[in-house]
Amino acid sequence: MSDITQANAEAVLAAALGSARETGTAMNIAVVDTGGNLKAFTRMDGAWLGSIDISIKKARTARYFDMPTGSIGGLSQPGGPLFNIEVSNGGLITFPGGIPLQDSNGTVIGAIGVRGSTVENDHTVASAGAAVQLQDAA
Repeated sequence: MSDITQANAEAVLAAALGSARETGTAMNIAVVDTGGNLKAFTRMDGAWLGSIDISIKKARTARYFDMPTGSIGGLSQPGGPLFNIEVSNGGLITFPGGIPLQDSNGTVIGAIGVRGSTVENDHTVASAGAAVQLQDAA
């Protein structure tokens, strides 16, 4: 099974940090591996303490279901096919800011989760990290 390398995790984190600085927001940014385990994390100066856990859970949610957390949110509304899914797996986050990370072959090798501002800013910063061209493991 392919897994995100430390170098790739750091590149994703750096791109997300750059985007957060551009938006003028203080973010918590988490990168998880294929198993949903924390691989890289940063809490920018002034980022909300309560959002540390949310950023990690967003990354795990995106990895567990290999889809953006905002997409899961759309399916988890009352009457939806995934209603109440956020109470599974020790707690999931179903609003934007979590995105799966893929290698050059399109294989999911981890995910990024971001929290610290509006969901629109969270998604923008996560998207910047997810847009990084990841290098294949040696």
